[in-house]
Amino acid sequence: MKPLAKSIDTNNTLPLHIVFKDTKQPDHELPDHVHDWHEIVYVYRGKGTFFIDQYFYDVNEGDIFILPANTIHRAVPDSDIPITSTAIFFHPSTLIQSPFMRSFAFARILEESKKEKEYRFSIPENMKMRIERFLEEMEAECNHSGVDSSEALLLLLHMLLLDLNRHCLKLQENTVNHEPEWLKKSLLYIDEHIGDNLDLLTIAHFAAVSSAHFSRVFKELVGLNLTDYITAKRLILAKEMLLATNEPIHAIANQSGYKSMPHFYRTFKKITGLTPKEYRKQK
Repeated sequence: MKPLAKSIDTNNTLPLHIVFKDTKQPDHELPDHVHDWHEIVYVYRGKGTFFIDQYFYDVNEGDIFILPANTIHRAVPDSDIPITSTAIFFHPSTLIQSPFMRSFAFARILEESKKEKEYRFSIPENMKMRIERFLEEMEAECNHSGVDSSEALLLLLHMLLLDLNRHCLKLQENTVNHEPEWLKKSLLYIDEHIGDNLDLLTIAHFAAVSSAHFSRVFKELVGLNLTDYITAKRLILAKEMLLATNEPIHAIANQSGYKSMPHFYRTFKKITGLTPKEYRKQK
């Protein structure tokens, strides 16, 4: 049987959702399921089993589970000592920021988990309070109606991921990878030409590397393939313009790099679940 494709609903403009301090009961848990959002699960207490990508993990207090997007998983809580945990769901586009911030660094633990097929990490005692404070602040921002709540949530998510990178990943001082200069320039080039026709051949030629090398390194460091990265950047721009300007939708589509209105509508609705007009009206 195929795993259940789970949809994730959020009331935030930011594609991020939190299930805070939820106590799991065996008869209320989903079967094997998959979703295209990343997920972090922090365990406060309880016992049980987590099935992730063909592996079974015993669940203990202080465990943190890193679930990259499109990873099959399910939780099996103990009926006598049920698991209480907080789960954070966030779309890969939340990790795309200015290249000056080395945005792909935020996704390191997700990429390493997927690559090494290691999804459980034990939090050191001296770090548990810090992690729990991050989760409490994120929950508070989710319930806050301020105009800056999305920005605060995004910063808290990035800080949480950076902390997990530092304290959970194995230190590899002799194999630290720094982004190549051509990648920095390529990310800037994409930002500056987001409304133009962008494709792998054009950008690889600008970067002066082969297409195959560009694709491999871009995916490895950024965490998305080039097409998905460009699509995410274009949709981020389109959503910002829909909310911040009164520009007509066809002008926004053109400035976001979509020369075909049907293509823009299909892509926008596929990612957001709304047409551009519905998105502007609802948000």
